[in-house]
Amino acid sequence: MDTAQTLLLNQGFEPIKVISWQRAITLLFLGKVEVLEEYGRGVKSVNLIIKVPAVVRLLRSFRRHARPVKFSRVNIYARDGYKCQYCGRKAAISELTYDHVKPRSQGGKTEWTNIVTCCYQCNRKKGGRTPREASMALLAQPTQPNWVPAVAIRISLRSVPDAWRDYLYWTGDLSEDADDGP
Repeated sequence: MDTAQTLLLNQGFEPIKVISWQRAITLLFLGKVEVLEEYGRGVKSVNLIIKVPAVVRLLRSFRRHARPVKFSRVNIYARDGYKCQYCGRKAAISELTYDHVKPRSQGGKTEWTNIVTCCYQCNRKKGGRTPREASMALLAQPTQPNWVPAVAIRISLRSVPDAWRDYLYWTGDLSEDADDGP
C-alpha cells in the first residue's frame, strides 16, 4: 500500500506526473482535485474509510513558473528530436551521444549553443574538429530552448495500473510482452 501511486491529470485530462497516494489525498481534502479512478484498497481513520485514489484530475488550471530549461543530456536529445544533427538519423537514447560543435580542445564550452545530439558514427567521423573542418553540415544550429520539449512520464507497461490505461497516450503496442520503452 505504501508504494501505491496516483496519476495526476491536468484540467484537460492530460497526464502531468505521478504522485504518491498520500499527496493525492491531501490535494483531495484541499479541494484541488477530483478522483476519477480508485484502487480497491482503502485507508481507514477513526471516522471514515477513503479509497486510495488511482487517477486524479486538477480542478483548476495552473501556470508553470517560467524557469530556464535545465541543461541535461536528455533535454538536448529532446530539443533535437532524438535525431543526429549531422546525418539526420533518429535513434534510441542508447544509440546517441552529444557533440561539442566547437570542440573543447579549441575552446568550445559545454552549453546549449555548442552541444548537439549526435550518433556515435558521426561523432567518431567529426572527431576533435569543427563541422567545417570535418566537411560535415549541421541540420540546425543549437539554441537554448525556452520551453520543455515534452512532458514524458516514462513507466514500464508491466507496472501500469489498469486504472491508468484510459488516461495515458501510448506510442507503441499495448501487448503485455512489450518493451519498457524506446
